[in-house]
Amino acid sequence: MTDQSFSQLALHASLLEALDLLGYRHMTPIQAASLPPLLAGDDLIAQARTGSGKTAAFGLGLLQNLEVDRSDVQALVLCPTRELADQVAKALRTLARALPNVKILTLCGGIPIGPQIASLTHGAHILVGTPGRVEDHLRKGSLVLDSVGQLVLDEADRMLDMGFRETLERILAQLPKHRQTLLFSATFPKDIETLSAAIQRQPRRITVDAPAAHEAIVQLAFTVERQNKYDAIIALLQHYRPESALLFCNTKRDCDALASHLNAEGFSALALHGDLEQRQRDQVLVRFANRSVNLLVGTDVASRGLDVAGLDAVISVDTTPDAEVHLHRIGRTGRAGEKGLALSLFTPEEIHRRQRIEAYQGSTIADGPSAILENTPDMGDIKQYAPMVTLDIDGGRKHKLRPGDVVGALTREGTLTQEHIGKIDVFDTVTYVAVHNKVAKQALRQIQEGRIKGKRFRARLLR
Repeated sequence: MTDQSFSQLALHASLLEALDLLGYRHMTPIQAASLPPLLAGDDLIAQARTGSGKTAAFGLGLLQNLEVDRSDVQALVLCPTRELADQVAKALRTLARALPNVKILTLCGGIPIGPQIASLTHGAHILVGTPGRVEDHLRKGSLVLDSVGQLVLDEADRMLDMGFRETLERILAQLPKHRQTLLFSATFPKDIETLSAAIQRQPRRITVDAPAAHEAIVQLAFTVERQNKYDAIIALLQHYRPESALLFCNTKRDCDALASHLNAEGFSALALHGDLEQRQRDQVLVRFANRSVNLLVGTDVASRGLDVAGLDAVISVDTTPDAEVHLHRIGRTGRAGEKGLALSLFTPEEIHRRQRIEAYQGSTIADGPSAILENTPDMGDIKQYAPMVTLDIDGGRKHKLRPGDVVGALTREGTLTQEHIGKIDVFDTVTYVAVHNKVAKQALRQIQEGRIKGKRFRARLLR
């Protein structure tokens, strides 16, 4: 297809209108390659990383085939984490704005199942959820999938990594055999090939993300002894001073240990891994995205689906043996026309991993300046406190709270302005508000002593 505009596709006029309003006029490579066969009804197995536009690709296919007059579930999207499911559902709702009465529900764990059951009784067209919670609903009889005509497995490789294979099989057994199955994966391990062979019919295979590293990302490698990694990380942070950085470790224990060390050295860091409760995960991701925390230390599985705007740097504290995973890691920086920085630590015993990555991406990784690691930083100069603090308000969507209500409560006395307020995230029962450090205590007092929509809400600062 030489013309990469959406107008060349046989999409409903309302969808084209929605795309135009969103400023989406030209397709990304994954969209241009996958949408024609997807709209033709073919099964797909597509390789696409986060940020490639894959959600809009399968989202348009789901919405194009939707029969809004029916109230049964016609499409199911399964994601490995609640965070990714929330992102996907949000993107689908944005695309569906021009379509009347489209109902999209999110079914994820970590929150009470009762309200989800109540919502399902009113019907839904598209479900987006995690395998565990979707299976919970099937077991309880609150969900019927007899009418599903399209199934999407988003980031299927991570679902298998997280041990969802048997859960997926039980869910698939409840779906009609005659359906369109779309499998999106950042990597193509053997397990993905096996899964595709078991659940798809003559799928079209699409790989559009070339393995070459993104030109907007500067990659640098540093060779260090394992026992010197912490000193190396401190030196790199002191030299490059990223306002936000994602650091990768290979184990949960190492994530916790590094985050604790960074905080002890005066940085602002949080750990993200699978042992966190859902509310803890929400708080970690919210605080990192709203600039209340500078550094996030995570495992590959826990960080999958994480999409933070303006991420300055990605640091591989522990290198991965999988070259594709390395490309997925560094692809989180250098987006939307911004420059990115990818710093990787290799022990002398891991040089073969570096060589494997270089061979896969078709280019070498430059050696970082050794002088950076040789200089002992002045510990008084490296402290980088986050510019914002997160205010945790004990009320959310179920209390009819909206971002504007919170802004009004904070600016009512005139001592705080909108410039003091950052990102606002409203969940079902809690709201998180980023406020500037200098006014954090004042903001907390105004919420605790004032009212929002005539009601008092408890609040605290997350430190």
